[in-house]
Amino acid sequence: MRFGSSGIRSLYGSELLSTALALGQVLGMRHRKVVMGWDTRTTSRTIANAFTAGVLSGGGTVHSAGLVPTPAVAGAVPEHGAGCMVTASHNPEEYNGLKVFNPGGSSLLKAQQEEMEGLLETESCGQTAPIPWDTYGSVLSAGILESYMQGILGEVHCECTRKMVLDCGNGAGSVASPGILKGLGMDTRCINCSPSGYFPRPSEPLEEYLGYLRTLVRRWEADGAVIHDGDADRMMAFDSRGRYISGDILLVLFSRYLGARRVVTTTDTSMAIEDWAEVRRTPVGDSHVSEELVQWGDLGGEPSGAWIFPWHSLCPDGPYAAALFCQMASEWDIAAEIDTIPHYPLLRRSIPCQRAHEVMKALGAPVPTDGIRVEEEDGWYLVRASGTEPKIRVTAEGRTPAAAEALLGKGLAAAREWKKEIKRQ
Repeated sequence: MRFGSSGIRSLYGSELLSTALALGQVLGMRHRKVVMGWDTRTTSRTIANAFTAGVLSGGGTVHSAGLVPTPAVAGAVPEHGAGCMVTASHNPEEYNGLKVFNPGGSSLLKAQQEEMEGLLETESCGQTAPIPWDTYGSVLSAGILESYMQGILGEVHCECTRKMVLDCGNGAGSVASPGILKGLGMDTRCINCSPSGYFPRPSEPLEEYLGYLRTLVRRWEADGAVIHDGDADRMMAFDSRGRYISGDILLVLFSRYLGARRVVTTTDTSMAIEDWAEVRRTPVGDSHVSEELVQWGDLGGEPSGAWIFPWHSLCPDGPYAAALFCQMASEWDIAAEIDTIPHYPLLRRSIPCQRAHEVMKALGAPVPTDGIRVEEEDGWYLVRASGTEPKIRVTAEGRTPAAAEALLGKGLAAAREWKKEIKRQ
């Protein structure tokens, strides 16, 4: 089982359990301390148990944090240890997975992922000698949630009380963000904040899944809304007029508010950020953004809702982003600010494709999940294989609606043509 753009993910089953066991043993042998947490999915504790068994059999100590958001685990990784979050992030409930963190809390770099895949293959084949029974590791309880929440409240402060709708999608943010917004003094209306393991809406915080929030914001006369995915590493938002704020515009808002003039983002992000900041682009995936931020940049983010604040953490942090949005709302009229940001028509589509990686290789992409970005005079389009689902994602942006539609059509046509060709083979 291979790493995607954000860890290992698949439908829950025996292969994933075996991978969890093998991954735990590899990390247990390489790092004596491993912080572990899990999200709300019904299968997460089973996978966590398999991972724990692996770490113990590798001689490592598991610091078990229980149900927490992903960024809480990343922030608690010791200097000489490692971290693992059991989650499939925004995927549906039948999926699960594992996110691995380096010492200090950043995601594994590309070279480290490839090395880990080789070690997992060796371990899965039973080529690693077992350690003696009397050198097995142990399990300790790691109460990191409270310190994680207090850490955010120590950095973020609101000038006054604002009304805010909070939708955690019954994910891991349910145990953190309600308390954080309360600590900020927000008048909060919480919905879908039960950690039940069943998602009342698709977990990915896309506009088409969140229409009900437009009505709630307006009916309650709220100053906005913040939304999380399954493990709360993402945050999206609505303004006080009930308008969904795209990730491309949120990136500009955060950059302006923080005075961040050097921004790291991905190849599928709008060119609107380039009107404000110097930009470096990476392949899609928060691990690529984090890797670049180690060397350069004041702020990182993806239009999917993954926001990285390098002074705080190198892991996307949804609850921190939600708190910062509340602080922004306490000082700014966010809706009026949005009206001043240039909006270029940006279109995104997905094509279901079980052989997405083969299609992208046929199109000429050296790395299928990085894809191919084509720039033209009136805009650009990007065709790439999803790193988490069996899909081909096509993104296009133009200086006019007609240009965006034309560029999207080119990307979709190329992907569909090669999808048919691969299917015939």
